[in-house]
Amino acid sequence: MAEERMTYRIHEIKLKVGEPKEHLPKKIAKKLGLPLAAISDLRLVRESVDARNKKDIHLVYTVDFSLEKPLRKSEREMARLKVARQEEIPYRLPEAGTEDLGGRPVIAGFGPCGIFAALTLARAGYRPIVLERGASMEHRIQDVEAFKKEGRLDPDSNVLFGEGGAGTFSDGKLTTGIKDLRIQTMLRIFYEAGAGEDVLYRHRPHIGTDVLREVIVRIREEILALGGEVRFCTKFTDLLTEDGELRGVRTISLADGSEEVIPTRAFILATGHSARDTFKLARDRGLSMEQKPFSIGVRMEHPQELIDRAQYGDERRLPPAEYKVSMRSSEGRGVYSFCMCPGGEVIACSTEEGTLCVNGMSNRKRDSGTANSGILCDVRTSDFGSDDVLAGVEFQKKYERLAYENGGGGFRIPTCRMEDFLADTEAAAPVTHSLPDFAVRALREAIPVFAKKIQGYDMPDAVIKAVETRSSSPVRILREKESGMSNIRGIYPSGEGCGYAGGITSAACDGMRQAEAIIRRFAVPAE
Repeated sequence: MAEERMTYRIHEIKLKVGEPKEHLPKKIAKKLGLPLAAISDLRLVRESVDARNKKDIHLVYTVDFSLEKPLRKSEREMARLKVARQEEIPYRLPEAGTEDLGGRPVIAGFGPCGIFAALTLARAGYRPIVLERGASMEHRIQDVEAFKKEGRLDPDSNVLFGEGGAGTFSDGKLTTGIKDLRIQTMLRIFYEAGAGEDVLYRHRPHIGTDVLREVIVRIREEILALGGEVRFCTKFTDLLTEDGELRGVRTISLADGSEEVIPTRAFILATGHSARDTFKLARDRGLSMEQKPFSIGVRMEHPQELIDRAQYGDERRLPPAEYKVSMRSSEGRGVYSFCMCPGGEVIACSTEEGTLCVNGMSNRKRDSGTANSGILCDVRTSDFGSDDVLAGVEFQKKYERLAYENGGGGFRIPTCRMEDFLADTEAAAPVTHSLPDFAVRALREAIPVFAKKIQGYDMPDAVIKAVETRSSSPVRILREKESGMSNIRGIYPSGEGCGYAGGITSAACDGMRQAEAIIRRFAVPAE
């Protein structure tokens, strides 16, 4: 009987820019002193750019591969070669519990958290019901276009609300700082739904807003095929409880005003960071909550060519460059880049009349010629000026109203040039008057520091746009670590809006985690 092949993982295999990936097996074989024929079943795990030496830029790979026979090398030699036996730990759903669900599981929100919670439950046979206040992708795109072209805002279907959540109209970034077994499963789901294969291994993978729109619809179609439901233009309006336990949720259709009570003992609260009415409902119904720090700032726009040159020198064969910068101001405020969008654009992303906030987005090709990034400053709970758990929401609203006024109304974005912002001229007033004074001081202090890292960052004609307030939720809805539930049993606070994620990847993983908690507790509902 043939011996089972063994899988190994090797790090730091380098290719020159432009060198084909087909050379990887030869590089691995040479490094390990093996014949080329011994190397098989290659799978890229990670690809990154090493541009520390602008005259000698390399692509650096982590690769899994198979061998028929084990490597005959000492542990010390294996460590020096950065190679190790790879034991794949597959993602598996937990065994179903035994408690009666009293209906079907319900999910509020169809952003990344809600999508992956719904898909996980659907694949386990639980036929979830998803409530999404916004429109389906097809209609949401029309609503967003009407907002961009005519300034016509639908407060429930817009850049932040609707199928796919806020990430749909950003960059489709899948970067994250968390380590979670679920990430590879999530990436493969995206890939199988039509995202590029490179999302499986790129150091900073991104789907692109244009492709993400199609990918999300395909995932929705799988959920429906497995017996789940996605009810668009539908909000939950109340929680029905008895003796501290959930018994159902009340909903309303925004299309025809019809109301319904859905019986359930499991409700995943996966609304995003901008569901302010939901935060108020949670507070009023007695869910344990707390204030949470967040950030405020601006979007900086530079020519993409400037960022490329700063990061890659004269090399022009690499994808549009990104950057990541941070510093701590003399007042102790953290200032950092957020959601950097190479080859993208800055868009208004308001959800309420008379307010304005901004975000960045880019398509798959990142080919607009303009780079933008949020440059944000810490906001502390002590800045809120109130002990009310929703004081952070009011803080956001204050500066969003100022931005709307300073832009001249009509959802026009307050804008100024870098030169005017740094010199504090009158031309910078639309931006500086849309920010708290501490943020203006911190940003002015940070820009020269960032310019030492990215040559030309402080160029006079760089464009600054205000105000970015929605980088994260200003509240956290508390939950037990083990059960995942809030103080009202059966409610599972989840994702970015409830304060447990930041970005598509971590939100998706948290949705999967909460779905698993429901599966462990409850039996599969009867047909």
